Amino acid sequence: MEKMTVGMVGVGLMGHGIARNLAAKGWPLMFLDHPGNQPSEDLEALGATRVASLADLAPCDAVILCVSGTPQVEAVLLGDGGLLTTMRPGTVIVDCSTAIPSSTQALADRTREAGGAFMDAAMTRTPLEAEQGRLNLLVGADGDLFNRMRPLLGAFAENIVHAGEVGAGHTLKLLHNYVSIGCATLISEAAACARRAGIRDTVFVDALAKGGGHGAALDRIAPFLLEGDVSGMKFSVANAAKDLAYYLQLSRDVGAGHHAATGVDAALQSLTQDGFADSYLSQAAEAFGRDRSGHD
Repeated sequence: MEKMTVGMVGVGLMGHGIARNLAAKGWPLMFLDHPGNQPSEDLEALGATRVASLADLAPCDAVILCVSGTPQVEAVLLGDGGLLTTMRPGTVIVDCSTAIPSSTQALADRTREAGGAFMDAAMTRTPLEAEQGRLNLLVGADGDLFNRMRPLLGAFAENIVHAGEVGAGHTLKLLHNYVSIGCATLISEAAACARRAGIRDTVFVDALAKGGGHGAALDRIAPFLLEGDVSGMKFSVANAAKDLAYYLQLSRDVGAGHHAATGVDAALQSLTQDGFADSYLSQAAEAFGRDRSGHD
């Protein structure tokens, strides 16, 4: 089967891995030049084409969005010179960003009105798995579109879950991130408390690893606690706070409780106010370890 031409908006920490896998596997690729991109010389060496504007992506059969969140997705699609005014009929928008489902559903409607199709394909895992082509995708789309786009998604993902109709992928991603971020925040705060109580990091990690505290969050934070290695969770406090805000919006939209989420949100806001917004969430134990005067 002939591979479709793919456009990409957002070649950052996660998007670069997506783009590299597509280019390396022979998918004709065009990507938008943007200051937020990772270095892209390797993509061009693989045959990808750098373009200067969204209008230059008009020849693409599908355009993958991998941007920060809902405001950025809305700007790419609806802003001045946005994709919905420049794309060809039949173009498929694949939104791999983390976004508010109510906005996703509205954008899908607008995309259909413009003659295109829309699916949300939210990502889990880390930039490491993105570079390896081993992302998990949580997809919201009708069955026919899902089946048609699966070969493209499989070029950069290991596990692909069809969550339901449009918006279901982003809904499941917010649920996933709430659990992941919540666990990471709790473990980091507990680690800070353990340090102040005189428990060595090795003992703390070992106790959790052999008991009910074991899980993906511990596996990602433990390298920082034990070795100062942040690579297990290169996800900023600012991004975590943004995703928690999206989850809180989702819970209000569907009428669900959010008491525990409010506590996690307060902890992240405290880290932000203390100047750790740009730190990785894996480093939160260090931030939580400061006393109220700001000293270690």
